Amino acid sequence: MLATAARNARPKCPRKIFQFHGCLPKKDAFRSSSGRRSAVTQAAPTIPASVDDRALITLFDEPRSRSSSSPWSHTGLFGHPSLINPRALISLTNATLLRAQKLTDRILRAQESRDELLKVVKNLDRLSDLLCGVIDLSELVRNAHPDRVWVDAANHAYEALCEFMNVLNTHVGLYEVLKAVLTDKDIIEYIGPEAIQTALIFWRDFEKSAINLPPDQRDRFVALSTEILVLGREFQRGVVTPRPPASIKPEELSGLKDQGMGVRLKLQARFTNRDLLVYPGSLQAQMIMRAAPDEEPRRRVYVASNSSTPEQINILETMLRKRAELSRLVGSESFAHLTLDDKMAKSPENVNHFLNALMDHTAPAVKGALRSLSLRKQEHLNTPPFPIIQAWDRDFYCPPEPPAPPISLPPLTLGTVFMALSRLFRHLYGISLRPVHAASGEVWHTDVQKLEVVDETQGVIGWIYADLFARRGKPGGAAHYTVRCSRRTDDDDENADRLEEILDPRSIQESIEFEAVKRHRLPKQEGVYQLPLVVLLCEFARPSVSRGATVLQWHEVNTLFHEMGHAMHSMIGRTEYQNVAGTRCATDFVELPSILMEHFLNSPMVLSLFNPDSTTSLAQSPNHHIDPCHAIDTYQQILLAALDQIYHSPAVLDRNFDSTSEYAKLQNTRGMIPYVSGTSFQTQFGHLFGYGATYYSYLLDRAIASRVWGNVFSEDPLSRRLGERYKDEILRYGGGRDPWKMVSAILSSPELESGDAEAMRIVGHWRIEDEVGLPGRH
Repeated sequence: MLATAARNARPKCPRKIFQFHGCLPKKDAFRSSSGRRSAVTQAAPTIPASVDDRALITLFDEPRSRSSSSPWSHTGLFGHPSLINPRALISLTNATLLRAQKLTDRILRAQESRDELLKVVKNLDRLSDLLCGVIDLSELVRNAHPDRVWVDAANHAYEALCEFMNVLNTHVGLYEVLKAVLTDKDIIEYIGPEAIQTALIFWRDFEKSAINLPPDQRDRFVALSTEILVLGREFQRGVVTPRPPASIKPEELSGLKDQGMGVRLKLQARFTNRDLLVYPGSLQAQMIMRAAPDEEPRRRVYVASNSSTPEQINILETMLRKRAELSRLVGSESFAHLTLDDKMAKSPENVNHFLNALMDHTAPAVKGALRSLSLRKQEHLNTPPFPIIQAWDRDFYCPPEPPAPPISLPPLTLGTVFMALSRLFRHLYGISLRPVHAASGEVWHTDVQKLEVVDETQGVIGWIYADLFARRGKPGGAAHYTVRCSRRTDDDDENADRLEEILDPRSIQESIEFEAVKRHRLPKQEGVYQLPLVVLLCEFARPSVSRGATVLQWHEVNTLFHEMGHAMHSMIGRTEYQNVAGTRCATDFVELPSILMEHFLNSPMVLSLFNPDSTTSLAQSPNHHIDPCHAIDTYQQILLAALDQIYHSPAVLDRNFDSTSEYAKLQNTRGMIPYVSGTSFQTQFGHLFGYGATYYSYLLDRAIASRVWGNVFSEDPLSRRLGERYKDEILRYGGGRDPWKMVSAILSSPELESGDAEAMRIVGHWRIEDEVGLPGRH
């Protein structure tokens, strides 16, 4: 889960019209995680690690050799010569606004000329890209740059350009011009499918922005949007606000399975002569939930961890009501109806078909797991048969297990994992990663490394800037930032923008130079393209001379594969229009390539690529232990997706709506573990703001990715033929084609092409595999 949200930091400005939308042992040394030797046979030869592949190991693993920039060349941020200081970003913002206004004026004049009407979609996309190019760069800078002056400049640029975008999003004149294009059959036939898809994105977002309403109602729409944004920020602050502690009596901790921390807690209570105060989320709380034989302290910690203040609940419910009011204002039945209209799901009814099918399909495994836990509880407490498993029992009777690879592996360094990724991409797509020195001034921190993404026939097709090590002030977690999208530029016809009318040509020079740096002509491809540029942010431990290379835990390897799935989508999804390039696609489709990448880590054939000296893949059956209770966690995630739909349904406008009651009702009617009185988890469900009505998306993409892996790649995961097929039927379109058509094509399943309720129900009955043995906690 882009991240994720963020974990996938694709552009943060709301998606409106103008969106800124080391080495392995020898082959016979592999063992399964259970300790038994796995059957190993030799499979097809693999492509040997290249000089560039091996250079990735040196780049990331040898601190003495790490140098983020070349002393022999100088430039500005991301290779833009003008961006050498924060003031230059302000100047670029001002220049961009001037050019954007001229391009807006040109579009507004389009109905004066048939030729200009044919260029409206292209020019709207150009306008979007002109603004996004600076907004997306600013979004990265304000999150990752260590210099406060740069961050302040980026905040200014971001806010100024977003404000201009908000004006464009409700511009009646632009809407009327686009309407003239979409109602002209001759133009529709002329511009082609990708342009139509782009035009429809603009159209839907205009419609969602109250464009057809009288001025007073449009003002109300703007006011509601602002209120929702403010409430959302308050809600997010409440999500991370520490919950009050649980009071635990020392004698309730007798028999703790964790003797180390348990002894320390008892000593603490003895010396203070008072009950222990255990804060939710602390190591002590985790230890009690997993190791306290008495269920009462576990119950108290659980209740404390899932508590809310009345103010927190009121903020959430007010935000939900405001969303419902805004949706009614623009003619939608609910916020879910408004949000899902342009997604794969299309409607909340279809989402519920999917979730209901998924619950029915997952329920037998959950019941089996809970029966096993009930037997353990019966034996432990000497109760009558099959006692009820409560929410505070899950971790005690089935402790969460750390993610583990499907076969035993030696420690994997960061450089080794990048080397393996490069080898995997070369097998699948004929694409590899090549380290390159960044020029002085090109990156924002000495940790940042620049990689060229190289196609074997086209040469460099994009760049990845890897900012992978934790540091003070840097955001936590992992994220993929699309700083620049792909688009075709040789048909921009900039001469008709009337830039010569600007009194001082120097005032726009920085914007012109900024745009020029992006453009490249690729061999064997018609036209000139703006090539994609992405940034990967992670928080891995830093290598050092004393400790050596950074060794990744298995969940970190999984994270890197996930984020590189987004990166490859950005690189290969090279379209003529930036609004549909790479990861700029439907919310409930965008995670498919990244989740599929995680499945590759299930294959010993792929894992053989972690050995730079290996030229033979391994063919063996994985024999790793999967958390027996992962089905319980998956089912709980399905319930949360259902709760998200309830909270964004018309029900929130009922004066008696109570978010806690709705949560309790859902848990007691569809859940497998009873609701715990006095709890209100919903105020910690942070996705309700950023992913309102779309929390189901990760489940949908997990189901599809599992099917693609099983039906397409599992038998031959290093096949160039299959990689090219996946690239041609999924990745290259970005968001420029109906996702259901792409999924139908790759799975050879024509029954999915319509994307209707039956298609959603079919996908709901597919098995959701936990990627690479992860315990399924989200």
